[in-house]
Amino acid sequence: MPIPVKPGDERRFSRLVRPEDCAAFDSGSVHPVYATFALARDAEWCGRLFVLDMKSDEEEGIGTMISIEHLSPAPEGSTVDFISIAESINGHEIICTFEARCNGRLVAKGRQGQKILKKEKLERMFQSLQ
Repeated sequence: MPIPVKPGDERRFSRLVRPEDCAAFDSGSVHPVYATFALARDAEWCGRLFVLDMKSDEEEGIGTMISIEHLSPAPEGSTVDFISIAESINGHEIICTFEARCNGRLVAKGRQGQKILKKEKLERMFQSLQ
């Protein structure tokens, strides 16, 4: 049964920075710190924790936006703690702000959005792309 969510509610998630979370591209490894793209993935996951509480079995969430300011490094092997705060809920869309901290130090902050849609609508949308 979906759990109601209201602005100001929080969800938390912690990530142990793994080698696959570090900055690397097709050209190889850049440096052994948490990559911006991995931070964005995990910030979206932290926001998705709201979606998991809000959706029914016939629904699924889909990301709509993310903005991230990567402010300081988090080395491989460190733990990064995320907090996502529901900023607004408008119908089936939720917008969250988030912060990521390592040992209390602010690593990143930003905003993230997701919509909750019927699974059948998403399937039709994806089929139309083929």
